[in-house]
Amino acid sequence: MASRLALALAALATMTVTVLLDRDGYRDGRDGVVSVLDAMYYAGVSLSTTGYGDIVPVSDSARLVNVVVIMPLRVFFLALLVGTTFEVLTQRTRRRWKLKRWRSRLRGHTVVVGYGIKGRAAISVLRESADTAEQFVVIDVSADAAREATEDGHAAVIGDATRSMILMQAGAGDAARIIVAADRDDTAALVTLSVRQLNPDAPIAVAVRAAENVPLLRRSGATRVITSSEAAGRLLGLSAHSPAASDVIGDLLVQGRGLHLVDRPVREDEIGSSPGQCEDVILAAVRNEALIRYDQIGVFAAGDRLIQVRTRS
Repeated sequence: MASRLALALAALATMTVTVLLDRDGYRDGRDGVVSVLDAMYYAGVSLSTTGYGDIVPVSDSARLVNVVVIMPLRVFFLALLVGTTFEVLTQRTRRRWKLKRWRSRLRGHTVVVGYGIKGRAAISVLRESADTAEQFVVIDVSADAAREATEDGHAAVIGDATRSMILMQAGAGDAARIIVAADRDDTAALVTLSVRQLNPDAPIAVAVRAAENVPLLRRSGATRVITSSEAAGRLLGLSAHSPAASDVIGDLLVQGRGLHLVDRPVREDEIGSSPGQCEDVILAAVRNEALIRYDQIGVFAAGDRLIQVRTRS
């Protein structure tokens, strides 16, 4: 685009100089004299094919120059203008077609709002715990963050996630899950409301700073709300009281280290047995969408999902 603009300015300058070199062969209907400004004006209206007729070539040499030089410049300028317009329209059409094709192939993906520390960590956990390759679409207002997400192999949409148009571009209406890792709690609430309007069924996990905003996020449609500041405070208190216990918690939270949490279905040979009889360390079970602690499970039932601690090996 910059090169086309430079060519257009060069054509304008060439035509202006050509008129000035033979200014006596032109007549201005206002005062009869062609000045530098008049030459620029004549070049502009001639290249754009406007042609008001107030400045006209009157000598044979000026008319010859118009035929040999100015007319080809006019044709070149018009071709440049039409070509630029066609290229812009073609690029827009191509982008829309690619976006439509990409969205048609997007299934079971995860939309992550905010590609900061929390957003990256959430994607890292999902990628390591998934049995198949996950598809992630990142939404961030920062072009730098979107570029980082693209470099990490994710699709990225630059824009405000509180706007439905941006969420629709990211495929939030068809997403399997949504993670909201916004920098502000009020932004997180607006994003959650907008997402829930587009996708009534998908689980929405939201991170907030203040615990007092948790009820607001739940009413907005959040499935799970994580209070980052309160969790950090509890971990700090545990570290001061029992450094060893805090190390275990940190080991569980940091993906890729020795211990990590696994969500798996109960095996047939485990049905009817208790957590104490299981070889694995079971922390909880999910039964009929309800979370049951290990001391309240009793015996495993068909359809249970078990939350267990597993070593990295």
